Amino acid sequence: MSLADRAEATGAPAFAPDPRLTNEDLAPAGQRNWKVFDLFAMWMSDVHNLGNYTFAAGLLVLGMNVWQVFTALLAGFVLIYVGMNRMGTIGQRHGVPFPVVSRISFGVWGANIPALIRAVIAIMWYGIQTYLASVAVNVMLLAAWPGLESWTHSSFLGLDALGWLSFVSLWLVQALIISQGMESVRKFQDFCGPAIWIVMIALAVWVLAKAGWTISLTDTPHPVPVGEQWRQWFGAIGLILATYGTLMLNFCDFSRFAPDQRTVRRGNFWGLPINSTAFVVVSVIVTAGSLKVFGEAITDPAELVAKVGNTWVLVLGALTFAVATMGVNIVANFVSPAYDLANVWPQKITFKIGGWISTVAALVVTPWNLFSNPTVVNYFLGGLGAFLGPLFGVIMVDYYWVKRGRIDVDDLFNASPGSRYYYRKGVNPRALWAFLPSAGVAAVLALVKTFSDVAPYSWFIGTALAAGLYAVLCRSERTAEEG
Repeated sequence: MSLADRAEATGAPAFAPDPRLTNEDLAPAGQRNWKVFDLFAMWMSDVHNLGNYTFAAGLLVLGMNVWQVFTALLAGFVLIYVGMNRMGTIGQRHGVPFPVVSRISFGVWGANIPALIRAVIAIMWYGIQTYLASVAVNVMLLAAWPGLESWTHSSFLGLDALGWLSFVSLWLVQALIISQGMESVRKFQDFCGPAIWIVMIALAVWVLAKAGWTISLTDTPHPVPVGEQWRQWFGAIGLILATYGTLMLNFCDFSRFAPDQRTVRRGNFWGLPINSTAFVVVSVIVTAGSLKVFGEAITDPAELVAKVGNTWVLVLGALTFAVATMGVNIVANFVSPAYDLANVWPQKITFKIGGWISTVAALVVTPWNLFSNPTVVNYFLGGLGAFLGPLFGVIMVDYYWVKRGRIDVDDLFNASPGSRYYYRKGVNPRALWAFLPSAGVAAVLALVKTFSDVAPYSWFIGTALAAGLYAVLCRSERTAEEG
């Protein structure tokens, strides 16, 4: 129900939202047509990608066996499922996207802080993910048509001609999809989510057949002591939480279109602990099979497909991996900055315009140069990524513990002094006092080599620290709410 409709239905004076805070995309969702399968397919789009395959396969190489990888990531996905349900409930209940949800705890103007942090991270990774997908496509194109090798001899702005062709092609396809809005995103992910399963299952059958249908679930190419295995087990849980902490923060961007909370929980259940763990298991089994067949653990599925040696298989693989990466890119790295940038200037920037700004920025930053620079990836993006946990901690404690879910949606679009979420000049100082030191601690733990042993837990530590600080700072507000 829109803000005006709610006022009309209750007989209250019509509420006029501040035009500096609203447009059609930021207002409560009117159309709630995302079903269980749509959310399930969204998670397939987010999980079925080269990065997650390589992450799971890499754990096998580090010294964990198949069963240990399975149990660690299952535990991680269960925790993610709980967190997604918490944020999903907020989006579904009030129908607003992440930057508007952030106004509840950070203030109507302060919400731009978490929104822009999330937007910058997403735009950078949007470009990097598109580049990584183009690299996978290039590997298979060169294997299928070796004559294309001549296209790699010259470069412009750090990328050769074949790289530009692949990158721009993927970039344009994504831009065309997202320019049509969220309904186009829903339809695309319904297709690309399941698509990668076809290639993954075919790849698993091919590798297992070549391995004689027998692989070990307890062996690892690099055995380590039991104590180190446990450290890696818990580290894997921490890393998977940090990886999905980005989308956990803005999952309300999607759940706002669900008709009820049961739909959100069911879509999350089938998409996270069930499907995500299954994808991880297949990835690790394929990697274990490659170890037996080729004598080395091949952690890049593009390289493994290239070993099939059939031109049409290579072409199909290239297309499928490209579609899969576009799926995760649109879900994790496009939707969020489109809303976040719209929140900065709602009168001029809509969801579609915000999306175009994001896609153009992702090209202008030449992501292949960013990815090849460890300082940018590790310190800039890694440091910003460490801020996401504290943001999540503040928002969760504020909504569920301080305000206990009692939200005035109208006031989320009201910038008048004295309105509920105006706080102090539109910013909630308590949220900043809890966020800033917690983000600093999380960034230090994530980036400083001295703390490398606890780096995988930086997201969790930052979240817990911010949540605890905010709870202490807001005890009087909670008491007033109870009164």
